[in-house]
Amino acid sequence: MTQPMFKSPEERIGEMKDLIADRGAVRIDELARDFGVSEMTIRRDLDELEALGFARRVRGGAIALGPEPWEQRHQHNARAKVKIAEKLLPMVPATGTVAFDASTTIYRLAASITRARDLVVVTNGWDTFHSMKGTPGVTALLTGGSEEPRTGSLVGPMAVRAAQSFLYDTFFSSAAALDLEFGPSEAALAESEVKRAFSQTSNRIVVAVDHSKLGTLAQARVLDFEQIDLLVTDLEPSDHLLDVYRDLVELA
Repeated sequence: MTQPMFKSPEERIGEMKDLIADRGAVRIDELARDFGVSEMTIRRDLDELEALGFARRVRGGAIALGPEPWEQRHQHNARAKVKIAEKLLPMVPATGTVAFDASTTIYRLAASITRARDLVVVTNGWDTFHSMKGTPGVTALLTGGSEEPRTGSLVGPMAVRAAQSFLYDTFFSSAAALDLEFGPSEAALAESEVKRAFSQTSNRIVVAVDHSKLGTLAQARVLDFEQIDLLVTDLEPSDHLLDVYRDLVELA
């Protein structure tokens, strides 16, 4: 939507439902601007969508209800994920050991690697693992564990133990939401446990999220901002939406 135009409440709520399904997360301030109504009106609309079972209200906006299938998440904000992957690619070393989470954002990074020489990549993402099979210079390792059917990630005690068994140069991670107070969070506790395991033995932690997840909160905490070395988004680092994070973490 490039210019606000009057819509009936029914039309507005219907479009919000589609946006949540498409993006996975929406922000109150952006919806208010796009629809040309007050933030209070948007909050009431989101409350109604939550009551209808189409979304879950979180601080600053709303997210799609529950973990989504991997294929559906893969389509959310595809252009933003491509831009993020382009930013991340130069950060991947040619040699050493790195960790990739099972997110669709980091999947795009994994599928883009072309200049590795002797790089070990450990991941709990089945699709991420397969995207690197046959990539010259890359040894892809899968953690093992129980497959979370809705997200396609491997979780559970086996995945956690495997994630903790390596020393990583960098852990590349995305998140379901990013809150100013609570940091990155996930919709599933099992997912957050594996990410914490990766982070415990990583020299550097890079978190990558698209702008729709800024200011939102999911169910399970992952990391504190003090643990994050770099926050990468699809926005320019100078964008005003990132102003509140400048004193907390380096931006890219």
